[in-house]
Amino acid sequence: MQLLQHFKELTLRPKNAQELKGLILQLAILGKLTANWRAENKFDKDANELLLSIKEYNSAQLKSNKRRVNIPKGDLKELNYLPEGWVKVANYDLFNLQKGRNPKDLSETVKKYPYHDIESLDRGNVRRFSDDEKAPKCKKTDILVVCDGSRSGLILDGKPGIVGSTLAIIHTPPFIKDYIKLIFLQDFERANANMIGAAIPHLNTKGLLLTTIGLPPLEEQKEIVRVVETLFKEVEQLEQLTVARIGLKEDFVTSALQQLTTNITNQEWTNLQDHFKSFFNETTNIKKLRETILQLAVQGKLTADWRSSHPELVEGSNHASNLLKRIQKEKTQLIKDKKIKKEKALPPITEDEIPYELPEGWVWCRLQDIVNVGTGSTPATSNSSYYGGEIPWYTSSATNDLYAKESEKQITEKALEETNCKIFPEGTLIIAMYGQGKTRGQISELIIPGATNQAVAAMVFYKTSKEFKEYIKYFFRKIYDEIRLLAEGGAQPNLNVGKIKNTILPLPPLEEQKAIVEKVNALMGLCDALEQEVQQSQQHSEMMMQSVLKEVFEGDKIAI
Repeated sequence: MQLLQHFKELTLRPKNAQELKGLILQLAILGKLTANWRAENKFDKDANELLLSIKEYNSAQLKSNKRRVNIPKGDLKELNYLPEGWVKVANYDLFNLQKGRNPKDLSETVKKYPYHDIESLDRGNVRRFSDDEKAPKCKKTDILVVCDGSRSGLILDGKPGIVGSTLAIIHTPPFIKDYIKLIFLQDFERANANMIGAAIPHLNTKGLLLTTIGLPPLEEQKEIVRVVETLFKEVEQLEQLTVARIGLKEDFVTSALQQLTTNITNQEWTNLQDHFKSFFNETTNIKKLRETILQLAVQGKLTADWRSSHPELVEGSNHASNLLKRIQKEKTQLIKDKKIKKEKALPPITEDEIPYELPEGWVWCRLQDIVNVGTGSTPATSNSSYYGGEIPWYTSSATNDLYAKESEKQITEKALEETNCKIFPEGTLIIAMYGQGKTRGQISELIIPGATNQAVAAMVFYKTSKEFKEYIKYFFRKIYDEIRLLAEGGAQPNLNVGKIKNTILPLPPLEEQKAIVEKVNALMGLCDALEQEVQQSQQHSEMMMQSVLKEVFEGDKIAI
């Protein structure tokens, strides 16, 4: 049987553990966990005699306690499968459900009866009491079920005292109590899915009492409870091992990646690469790997060997400081030609702002030093002549992908002439400053020129810096979380153009930028492949679970 054959494999994903428990309970109440047990333990009597004993017990209890059972009207569902020796029975023949209520004299003063509600049962302490003799009372041998709220259908062990209105008492013979608890446990998710009521969900008690089940003989009930408890313990043990394994792996990965970002050596990087598939087979670990790759990239640690092999490309005229001088010369000419406006000078970078030491040939700069940062506006929506044109108009939602999504609206030439909107060229990088969801800090490239609204900052590259674009993309992907932290100050957690212009970034020589991008592209491709393997593994696990389910519900016997 596949359930047992692949039991350990099915628990390799924490999500599967709960599904396995539900499957075990489903098999239990169908009698499929004890098919072999029945074959080896032939009994002359079936469950009919047990059912008579249950009815007699319940009838006697009702008379002695002067309780009245309300049997709902409705059709009982037919059973598709009934094992040998079992009998068809409605739940209302197995137990009586008595709703709780709040007594009038409820107070925190100690009285004859403790008062039980979900809070007292959760916390294990009773804060309120009552002397109400007529209130519904629970015994230790009873079962409690939650009737209201998101946990409706949840079962709890009975405790002596008065029961509140959010609970109900399940009165059932003690000799079948453990089996009845299994029925409720199995039915919990189904019952929750069939709540009645809108504002506050309620347990459908009528549907519950009218549910038809198969009742096994008493000895088989005991065997079913034993097998379920055994399998549950094994699932829980395997689940704990899985969680512990994932936790240890995440701790190791975190430590290894931290070592790489602080004191990388070629040997450390090689050792980690040799174990990529075994270490990075969880989505969270692959995400950490991506973050570390970007961190290593902007620290120059991915290209240490490249610099050693190409010293001429990081020195002299190729030094990044000379790149900045050439960009500044171009900007000065553009200002002189009145093609761009002169920007307010930014303060020099202080030592306190520098997070780490740069490799030879690199310099720290502010984003404004290498690109022209601007933004757009929103033409008045009341003026219909501003909209419906052919000019793309991008908002923060366009930044969800590496390349900007097609604009949702188009504006007219009139909007460009009469508002602060302006067209940004192809290749411009746009950054979401604020907007719905988690758009802040996201960066995309325009492949179709267009205008933006005021929620988007645009980075327009100069001729001298246009080849920086791919490196800048990766830099902003690296500081995405940092940008969001910057954005979380104040009542309106937004970025602004000033913060973006002031962004400090490490600038490598141009040829090293290209080497970094090539290296990062290759490593991100590796991450993509690792993620694909994780997805395939998850799909395999899900397909196996579906195969098990098919075998369970189409087959008649299961070997335990």
